[in-house]
Amino acid sequence: MKLTDVTLDKNTKPDDVRPRLVVLTFIVVGLFLVLISRLWFMQVMAGEKYMEMAQGNYIRSIPVEAPRGIIYDRNGLVLVDNRPSIGVSISPAVAKEDPELLEKMSDVLRMSVDEIKERLTEKKSDPLKPRIVKRDLDDKTLASIEEHKMSLPGVDIVTESIRGYPHGELGAHLFGYLGEISDREMAEFERTGDYLLGDITGKTGVENIYEGLLRGQKGSRQLEVNASGRPLSVIRDEDPVPGHNLMLSIDLKIQKAAEQALTDAMNRARSGPGERFVADAGAAIVLDPRNGEILAMASNPTYNPELFIGGISKKNWNELTAKENNYPLNNRALMAYAPGSTFKPVTLIAALEDGLATIDDSFNCTGVWYGLGKKWAKACWERSGHGGIGVLGGMAESCDIVFYVMGQNFQKDGRERLQYWARALGFEARTGVDLATEAQGRIPDKEWKRDFNKNNPEYRRWFPGDTVNMAIGQGDVLATPLQVATFYGAIANGGMVYRPHIGKAMISWDGNVKREFKPKPEDKKRLPVSKDTITYTQSSLEKVIEQGTGAGAFNGFPIKVAGKTGTSEVRGKDDFAWFVCYAPVDEPKFVVVVLVEQGGGGGSTAAPAARKILAAAFGLNDRGAGYVYDPSR
Repeated sequence: MKLTDVTLDKNTKPDDVRPRLVVLTFIVVGLFLVLISRLWFMQVMAGEKYMEMAQGNYIRSIPVEAPRGIIYDRNGLVLVDNRPSIGVSISPAVAKEDPELLEKMSDVLRMSVDEIKERLTEKKSDPLKPRIVKRDLDDKTLASIEEHKMSLPGVDIVTESIRGYPHGELGAHLFGYLGEISDREMAEFERTGDYLLGDITGKTGVENIYEGLLRGQKGSRQLEVNASGRPLSVIRDEDPVPGHNLMLSIDLKIQKAAEQALTDAMNRARSGPGERFVADAGAAIVLDPRNGEILAMASNPTYNPELFIGGISKKNWNELTAKENNYPLNNRALMAYAPGSTFKPVTLIAALEDGLATIDDSFNCTGVWYGLGKKWAKACWERSGHGGIGVLGGMAESCDIVFYVMGQNFQKDGRERLQYWARALGFEARTGVDLATEAQGRIPDKEWKRDFNKNNPEYRRWFPGDTVNMAIGQGDVLATPLQVATFYGAIANGGMVYRPHIGKAMISWDGNVKREFKPKPEDKKRLPVSKDTITYTQSSLEKVIEQGTGAGAFNGFPIKVAGKTGTSEVRGKDDFAWFVCYAPVDEPKFVVVVLVEQGGGGGSTAAPAARKILAAAFGLNDRGAGYVYDPSR
């Protein structure tokens, strides 16, 4: 019943009307009290909540990326920095409202509509966040956008800080590249709350390992938007905090020399005089044996990390991951290969320590060895034979028969001691370097062969020839160039194994060292080898350069070097060329490893490259005359 329905006629008594009015009054007052209390609750008790909800209808906070830290070499020279880039961004929300916008921008940017759409949709972040569709605009394009600004809603000229690579492709595998965070990475970082979909992270190399240090703290931009999400104005900006700067152990000068020497060696093997080889890939490493610092690391083929800025195109990605291009993204310095004769010092140490060989042993190399029977005759690389030869001469000339005999002695022993010693000397274990994608390598044994050939019973048995092949670094043994460098570094310094590392210090923006990455006690360990065996092994490696397979490459070099050539056979391919050395012999400062896939002989292809690298490390003018050696280096 409504209040207006109440009427009084002349027959109604006052006593009958009063109760009805009282009831109606209570109803009206009650309704007002409910309304007032609800308003009070919304404005006072839940006011903040509803204010946030109301603002959420027209305010959006857009994250602003922080500049990443700068990467320096050990001498403070810039390796990777940030540079300003002028680009153009398009709001996806506006583009959705105005389909003709993409047609206009296609003409201005000289990009197809599909390319622009790909840029607008490739990220999974906030759909309101403008997408940069093209960077490093030229003056003509900038002028065209400014001229047509009024007819290009949602289009803005933006200046951003992007990764700069002042040395181009140099060190690409070391420094790594950046990319959009993946779903897997997002799940890993979810607990920290620091990452959002669409964020950029380090994917490989130093950028990946030191992501937490190089990455800064985001800022934010608050935008006023209309009901459809179209930005109207900027309300507030909060500046981002740049990431920390990082100093590496890399020496830029040596890095340049290593990359150039590796490229030259590959080119020479492909097109030089005499036999020509495929020589389509390789690696080079320079290590300080006194502390494990990596001074240079080169891998070829390489790539330009700038391709990844803003997201790599499908075309470029397909090229970088194509077999016909030999997988340029792979860091060959961390991949595993048959080490060939560079493994022979492992066999020598194992045989001497286990009493299966002595320094006075002598051998007769006729070029062919029948120790496993005539059916399984094995050849020395020197087909005419070395004649009578001792252990020192066997290492110097890399005589395979000397090491076949040692391998056979291990096989007769039957305890897989060669495998034991190889692992004790650091093989089949990752070095722990502060770089991603390091391979473990492989030391084959009976158990491995059974498991590997579980579907081929006839190949599951371990044969005497398997041990003999392993003794010369062939068969199924695999090692990375970095493992080889680390092992030879321990031989060079008298038996101490240092964990190889590339990070040196965290640097503040004013150039001061904030934190030095000092080795931990577990970062070094001593080889379980006697001093006499280490000394004898050192002597054998010196003979390689003095009178053996490395003598030609180092003829006239003014600094005494010790080293080992290696030529590993890979079925269906040209031989792989290895060379590893250290210098000066008396107080070693540098270990150099060079590997050229399908490059032929180690002494003819890899050793000359190592010489060039050592010359650069010592500051030599290595052209046959005019040497200037600074012992302080």
